[in-house]
Amino acid sequence: MQGTHIWHLQHLYRRQITLLVLLLASAAQNVQAQREINLPDHENKPYYFGITLSGNSARFHALHHPQFLSNDSVNFVNPVARGGFGLGLLGTLRLVNHLEARFNPHLIFANRSLVYNLKYPQSGDKPEQEKLIESIYWSMPVQLKFSSDRIGNFRVYLLGGGKYEYDLASNSQRRRAEDLVKLVKGSFGYEAGLGFHFYFPSFILSPEIKLSNTFRNVHSRDPNLIYSNVLDRMQARMIVFSIHLEG
Repeated sequence: MQGTHIWHLQHLYRRQITLLVLLLASAAQNVQAQREINLPDHENKPYYFGITLSGNSARFHALHHPQFLSNDSVNFVNPVARGGFGLGLLGTLRLVNHLEARFNPHLIFANRSLVYNLKYPQSGDKPEQEKLIESIYWSMPVQLKFSSDRIGNFRVYLLGGGKYEYDLASNSQRRRAEDLVKLVKGSFGYEAGLGFHFYFPSFILSPEIKLSNTFRNVHSRDPNLIYSNVLDRMQARMIVFSIHLEG
């Protein structure tokens, strides 16, 4: 019995030692791989291209119209963020060391909600009514990107710039509808964010997070609509997480 127990312990120890050796070998291999500089001549390219996959959380920043105080239908309006996604192209032009210009046209699918609390809901209706507003933007941002020194196969960067967006799903020209909040078609805005470059043997993976907001009012107010006349200005605000694949 004791011999069997000792053999069992030795078997467990052998498995643990083997696993430890494999882990050490894997760690050593990773350290060795990190010493190898991928795409060593990339910083010498005058320009390069890529593609963008993104997800977003979009909402409105809404201000009440003075008529809201005398309105007899709505208690309050609460903007709610909703998720969306985007696809795009990426072109980067090197200006000087550490500074680049970037053009990132892409198609953005964004959803935002306005939740209305009604004073006198119709029979059978809930006092809170949610109006989902869907937008499909053709976005054309131009940005300046400032990059840090490269550390092995890693680099961090900051970016900022302006954008023009055209809403392909804008309803500002549609006929009046009681449950509609109308948006303008075109708007200008600004973007600012932070990203990271991870260099691989054949491409660069660049995760990035940024704020993307509009300057102007995107609300096309209609005084004859109960869901529109209580609102004055609405600005579109968005948090975007992107993955860039660059060559």
